[in-house]
Amino acid sequence: MTRTNIVIGTIGSDCHMIGGWVLTRAFREAGFEVTFLGAVVPHEDFINAAIETDSKAILVSSMYGMGILDCEGLRDKCIEAGLKDIVLYAGGTVAAPLELEKNWPEIERRFGQMGFNRVFPNTVTASDVVRILKEDLALS
Repeated sequence: MTRTNIVIGTIGSDCHMIGGWVLTRAFREAGFEVTFLGAVVPHEDFINAAIETDSKAILVSSMYGMGILDCEGLRDKCIEAGLKDIVLYAGGTVAAPLELEKNWPEIERRFGQMGFNRVFPNTVTASDVVRILKEDLALS
């Protein structure tokens, strides 16, 4: 069986890596080939890694509350690079904590407008993300 490649990292100026480590382990245990880019990753590094590894998804983590700003334009850059169909996920504390609590539907809408397939709050479990990505990639 061929392993499905994915790219995981923390976007923008965010230096938090715990979520990325947790997801990397969960996805490897689920049979995925994971390229973990670490923290403070620019858009171009996600895209280049996805191209080099023929990845099917890019999973972006952000914990410092600026994920909406950091993720802006990523889908457009993916399209320009020939990755128009790549699955894009974002998760963590992608907006200010108070906004997360009170305006989650608005955050989901904004990420959808930016071309992300899904956005997850920082309360999602790694096993849920694995299950959902398998469904989105028609692997289950």
